[in-house]
Amino acid sequence: MRRSFIAAVVVIGAGLLTTTSGALRAESPATDAGTPRSAALAAGDPVRGRIVFGACRTCHYPDKGAGHQNGPSLWNIFGRQAGTQEGFAYYSEALKNSGLVWTPEYLDAWLANPGGFIPGTSMMSLGVPDPQQRADLIAYLMQFRE
Repeated sequence: MRRSFIAAVVVIGAGLLTTTSGALRAESPATDAGTPRSAALAAGDPVRGRIVFGACRTCHYPDKGAGHQNGPSLWNIFGRQAGTQEGFAYYSEALKNSGLVWTPEYLDAWLANPGGFIPGTSMMSLGVPDPQQRADLIAYLMQFRE
């Protein structure tokens, strides 16, 4: 089965990723006000997050055992290195080589602007621009882990 992806190359903003010796290195994300994103994430509501996730369900399932769709499974994503879900063969080289380990803070930065956070990604979403909706979505996804 052939799948095609659109890759967007966007200039990195807010210093979230920097290049050192040709490798991407993630720095600690912060909100525009300079407050750690984790403070905003604490206010996330998983019930509202389930509604936000509706648009994501086109490509992803968070449920254990649901498997991959057009995008990788999001089961137990936190603490996992990006681009390493076993059985998903369509990761972009940019994501596979990022060295990023998913935390709520990095997922927040990713969801705010996937193509800007890791240029060259093949995720076909422009992201979730609203910080509260991202916090709610992350709170929802945090329920799907061991």
